[in-house]
Parts: sequence; C-alpha cells; structure tokens
Amino acid sequence: MVENVCYHQPCPVCGRTLRIGVMLLGRQVYCQHCGGGFVASDPALGRTADAPGRGARDAAVDRLLEQAALVLEQAAR
Repeated sequence: MVENVCYHQPCPVCGRTLRIGVMLLGRQVYCQHCGGGFVASDPALGRTADAPGRGARDAAVDRLLEQAALVLEQAAR
C-alpha cells in the first residue's frame, strides 16, 4: 500500500508539478517532461536536499500516512 502513496513536487528545472511516490523521498529522480534531475523532497515534512537514511524515509512515509488518515477522518465527519 505504501508504494501507492504519492505527493506532488514541482520540477526545479521546468516548473511542472510531478507526482512522486513517497518511497522516493531523498532519492535522485528525473522529470518525465524535461529530464531534469533533482532530489525528491517534501518541504511540508521538513525534507531538505540531504538524502535521508532508510529509517528517516520510513518515518516520512509514516507521517504522510498519518496525515492522510486525519484528512480522511475529517472528511467523513
């Protein structure tokens, strides 16, 4: 299930918004439109250009899942 969780990040080269899987946080990714490379990061989670270790990536995934659960819970009210 975690493999299907994505977030949106703009490409720093062309500016297009890309859908990136949370499992790629901290890894080098490439824009499907312009081919520009950058490190997948999520400023909302405090991610920087530093590649997090496996434990940090798992923690980021857990935080995203918790946030999604809260949003779903609020929407159900």
